[in-house]
Amino acid sequence: MRDTYAAVMGVSTRNWAGNQRCIPAEVHVPKSTEDVATVVREAAEAGERVKVIGGAHSFTDIAMTDGHLLSLDAMNRVLAVGGPDGLDVTVQAGIRLFDLNEELAQRGLAMPNLGDIDKQSIAGAIGTATHGTGARLGNIATTIVAMEIVTGDGSIVRTDEQNDPDLLQVARVGLGALGIVTEVTIRCVPSFNLHAVEAVEVLADVMADFERVMHDTDHVEFFWMPGARRCQLKRNTRTDRPAEPQSKVSYIRDKWIGENLAFGAVCRVGRRFPKAAPKIAKLVTSAASERELIDRSDRIFASPRHVHFVEMEYGIPLDAVPEAIERVGSLVSSLPFPPLFPIEVRASAADDIPLSTAHGRASGWIAVHQYIDTPYESYFQGVENIMNDYAGRPHWGKLHFQTASTLAGRYPEWDRFQATRARLDPTGTFANAYTDRVLGPVTHPSS
Repeated sequence: MRDTYAAVMGVSTRNWAGNQRCIPAEVHVPKSTEDVATVVREAAEAGERVKVIGGAHSFTDIAMTDGHLLSLDAMNRVLAVGGPDGLDVTVQAGIRLFDLNEELAQRGLAMPNLGDIDKQSIAGAIGTATHGTGARLGNIATTIVAMEIVTGDGSIVRTDEQNDPDLLQVARVGLGALGIVTEVTIRCVPSFNLHAVEAVEVLADVMADFERVMHDTDHVEFFWMPGARRCQLKRNTRTDRPAEPQSKVSYIRDKWIGENLAFGAVCRVGRRFPKAAPKIAKLVTSAASERELIDRSDRIFASPRHVHFVEMEYGIPLDAVPEAIERVGSLVSSLPFPPLFPIEVRASAADDIPLSTAHGRASGWIAVHQYIDTPYESYFQGVENIMNDYAGRPHWGKLHFQTASTLAGRYPEWDRFQATRARLDPTGTFANAYTDRVLGPVTHPSS
């Protein structure tokens, strides 16, 4: 077994934010699906648990384990391009989104939508229902049309739109609880440019016509610092116009100095002197720039993020967002330690994936953040209490305090997912503390 993949014992592992850590019994870096299957098979026979870590951008302990931890970083190749009109791209599941975007661009292709961070692996992104913004577009998992999965006993199964489509539908958002995804086929689109327009607008005006604003163009989001009167509204529209990107000087000024170096310094001051937070809120808001550019889609979607933070995000019915934002604003005014990051608001279309956070409803997304090593519990718990009133569904890779008992009623096809889990991983090889909390133990129809 040691001849086919690297294995290291007792290596401490942490996520990007540094708020989750574990010491796995053994860390493996397989190079093929067969290598993965061997690890799982041997672990299952020994009654040991297995988890996978991708880009480590989940804020929860979803990838943490004291058992066997697999990194798929060596499984990062594009394997095939085919399907209708040559738009289906099969890749190994460990490929990071930033590498995937470059590979697609070289082939004249693109993902139809992306979030604002591109460091995740494709398997991690779909497994946690990671999304971007676009009221007419689903999350990244909705683009998956075929998957290869290693199940709890080390078997390899493949599913697509013709072969076991029920499994495909369920497994696209699997939380790492159904098996280890080793390959995926993504239905892409021809490459496209985005016309990005970023403006500072009055929050009350945006909220007064919220649903129209979010449907106004292809991709809309805004950032609002609680206590501020204005917000930064970003509109990204698909265009056939040639690229007119920022100059290197402007990019460094806005993305590296403004959004990272300067903002990080402001956060450190706020962490040290929390009473200065109201002034910081005004400073952050006043620093929001207005700009306009055209560039390749993935270059507009994703931005460098070097200021570390923790995050909670909830999906709620789209029409509930204005009221929820007002309530969050009231909550912030009563907090013992104020937030140092703006609130992010996005939208996405409904889908039919059982454990997708957008299952069966068009969703508005409210994300709250706090700077690392800064108190966040009162803030996040208060926000979660508000989101509970709208049957809010937490992003699976972001902090929340829900359990299986509080979540089951929010997902109409919860039992369908649990039945699939019992079929693919009947002994809980892929369980960990996170899945035990949010999914409960593996249950069987007869139990």
